[in-house]
Amino acid sequence: MQKLFGTDGIRAAAGEYPLDEPSVRTLGRALVDLLQAEGLPPRILIGRDTRESGDWIEEALIRGISSAGGQCASAGIIPTSAVSHLARTFAFSAGIVVSASHNPYKDNGIKIFSSAGLKISDAWEDRLETEIARRPEVRGLEKADVRPDPVYRREYEHFLRRRFAPGPGPKGMKIVLDCANGSASAIAPEVFGGLGFTIVATEAEPDGRNINEECGALHPEKLAQTVLARKADLGIAFDGDADRALWVDHRGRILSGDHTLFVLSRAMKARGLLRGRSVVATTMSNMGLEKALAADGLSLVRTRVGDKYVLKKMLSIRANLGGERSGHTILSDECPTGDGLLTALKLLEVMVEKNLPLADLTRDYAEYPQVLKNVRVARKPAMDGLPELVAAIADVRERLGKNGRLEVRYSGTEPLARVMVEGEDEDLIEILAARITAAIRKTIGV
Repeated sequence: MQKLFGTDGIRAAAGEYPLDEPSVRTLGRALVDLLQAEGLPPRILIGRDTRESGDWIEEALIRGISSAGGQCASAGIIPTSAVSHLARTFAFSAGIVVSASHNPYKDNGIKIFSSAGLKISDAWEDRLETEIARRPEVRGLEKADVRPDPVYRREYEHFLRRRFAPGPGPKGMKIVLDCANGSASAIAPEVFGGLGFTIVATEAEPDGRNINEECGALHPEKLAQTVLARKADLGIAFDGDADRALWVDHRGRILSGDHTLFVLSRAMKARGLLRGRSVVATTMSNMGLEKALAADGLSLVRTRVGDKYVLKKMLSIRANLGGERSGHTILSDECPTGDGLLTALKLLEVMVEKNLPLADLTRDYAEYPQVLKNVRVARKPAMDGLPELVAAIADVRERLGKNGRLEVRYSGTEPLARVMVEGEDEDLIEILAARITAAIRKTIGV
């Protein structure tokens, strides 16, 4: 049976299996049956990002859910993490997000949260996949009249405002927001502006097709230029569904999720809020973060890539701070999933409290040079079954020794192999990265 759920739900080209209308309706019906089998009332909340396909995918889900006797509510266009929060707050048995996160507009996806606001388990995913694969299509389902209710957006905005505790420093900071023409476009300028920050909103005019288009967390270079041009104190880049955030300091330097973990771990430790003296990150986080945390008496615990795996590790060791270099940050005392807006408010809280720019707050964090490469692949066989790639990986790791790291993995959401090489010598790691990418292209490349 084909595996439909990746590291972040189902993701595919909109209109193609498993994101064709019949399969989406089947998923809606299957979710209702699964909830009832678990003894849960089939009350489901749906939110989505700004992709043009989100409207009909949401409608297909609603039809499927309603046809199986489920009750559905819509939060409309709203960040992914908002659905996690709202599912808990309004006692929904599940929350669905229609989004492909950072992918181009032609793609879309479906993420499902439990009543606790957690991404559903692998076991639930397997059961839904089985139902999608075996169920016949039921045609002629009536259109359900479910419209977005503004109460959900108001509650999420209220949740964010309650999480910001300003200190004695100046709140009149100028912030440039890159909303990626996505879910943050309406909410972020309103929330941040309402807290007293001077806001310059960019990439906040979604048209259904411009989500993530040369903007947002995957393309922060233009934001860096705007921060310098507008003499802003900080730039914040969200992705399409606003579950991640990256930064540009007042000098125009682009900062990653590793910088976020460094700054927040220090602040939480100083306040006595950091549990277990540990921070969870993935194999992609920089060695510099590990050394910087160690200097503060903290340990970095690594896990596989994917924010759901970060949370799983956090829960297992009782940590309350974790995240990914890509910008997903989980503050589990506040929300059990990555929330770019919440993370930004917590970072600003530290800047205001300390009355320091982000450049100063990250001064003690020095990164190792790192090279990231993506290679488009035709298939995803087990890498240990590719002798030429295995040999290249062994050679590179030997040359790096103890002063570097190599990570090679498949993307969980796209037909890509991702290569990360880290070390002290920038020229050497570029050469070594090229060695690995060449081996991938030769064996399984498109």
